[in-house]
Amino acid sequence: MRAVWKGAVTFGLVNVPVKLYSATEDHDVSLHQVHDADGGRIRYQRVCEIDGEVVPYQHIDKAYDDGERTVIITDEDLKSLPVERSREIEVVEFVPTEQVDPIRFDKSYYLEPDSASNKAYVLLREALESTERTAIVRMSLRQKTRLAALRVYEDVLMVQTLLWNDEVREAKFPSLEERVRISDKELELSKQLIESLSSDFDPDEFVDEYQQELRTLIQAKLEQGDAIDTAATFGEQPEKEEGGEVIDLMEALRQSIAAKRGGGEKPAARSGSKAAAKPAASKPATSKPASKSGSKASASSDGAAKPAARRTTKKKAG
Repeated sequence: MRAVWKGAVTFGLVNVPVKLYSATEDHDVSLHQVHDADGGRIRYQRVCEIDGEVVPYQHIDKAYDDGERTVIITDEDLKSLPVERSREIEVVEFVPTEQVDPIRFDKSYYLEPDSASNKAYVLLREALESTERTAIVRMSLRQKTRLAALRVYEDVLMVQTLLWNDEVREAKFPSLEERVRISDKELELSKQLIESLSSDFDPDEFVDEYQQELRTLIQAKLEQGDAIDTAATFGEQPEKEEGGEVIDLMEALRQSIAAKRGGGEKPAARSGSKAAAKPAASKPATSKPASKSGSKASASSDGAAKPAARRTTKKKAG
């Protein structure tokens, strides 16, 4: 695996240098679009709606459209905003693990020790396990400030980025407000059905049958010679800068506790409030509404949607 970020977990004066790795990966077969007549690759071009010209990427700005007016945001405007580039995973607080609802989890990353000694790393891991706590942390990843949960997975520390509170929709449906009468017999039969299907969860028992069949289809076409010659290249990701060193662990712990008891500096605000930025000069709105901020046109492949994974039945040895 290649590290996607290097920095340090910090709580109080304790500094734990770490490397960050993506904990998950996508194994879906990648498909693209071609011309059915000759197999030619279908590619997308960035065409201006006003003059019909193909626009080079370096001449493309972003824009926000409120339905009536369009505000163009240039690269210079974005650079004027206070972007976080910190190399720290700052612990804001430690909370009971059960209070972090899984609906808030976004992406998962493994943390690996990045120093000559992993004592501070192991100490943090064991402290979290013994107290059954999860650390709520703030970090900067891909130039965005993110809230995350730092917890223990098997023997590894991991962070899972969290959705901000306003990104979780309210679970409220009028159809559930109607009172429904459930009889004791119906409830008892439902419990019996659940009990008959009860088991310990084993992820290895579930496979994506659609992807398996798609790979079988592709292999069959290759063996039958039903293919054309193609070439593809992949770029390398640049290495990130190195993390810091661990300071004296026991002394850092003592000083951190002393600072708390003595009314030391309070943690920074926990919310994802936006820092004030000077107004960015905008270009005149174009006559055609541009796409909303943050959205990007992407090529999608035609094909059936993936069905839900099915559970396969293991054959027991006779």
